[in-house]
Amino acid sequence: MLNEMTHSNSNIVCVRVFITGKVQGVGYRYSTVQKAQELGVRGWVRNRLDGRVEAIFSGTEPPITKMLQWCHQGPRSSKVTDVTVERLEPQIYQSFEVRETI
Repeated sequence: MLNEMTHSNSNIVCVRVFITGKVQGVGYRYSTVQKAQELGVRGWVRNRLDGRVEAIFSGTEPPITKMLQWCHQGPRSSKVTDVTVERLEPQIYQSFEVRETI
């Protein structure tokens, strides 16, 4: 079953985000899942072996903007020092999930 976003791909924004700082071991990924679900953003998040968190966010512009703003602070116990955003071709995801560390 296709999700409701497939009929309006032209409105979909998709970005890859790398978050740097004290972002592993502080609940950053699981807080990201909660925030994404709250905003209706789809995609995934994972830890990287280099200490960063990587995420793909897919959705309409307003929720993506709010998600990116949230990434700069993250959960209370994190300390974000940098957020790098790369725009991607629109992609459709069914949900928002945690993926395995790479």
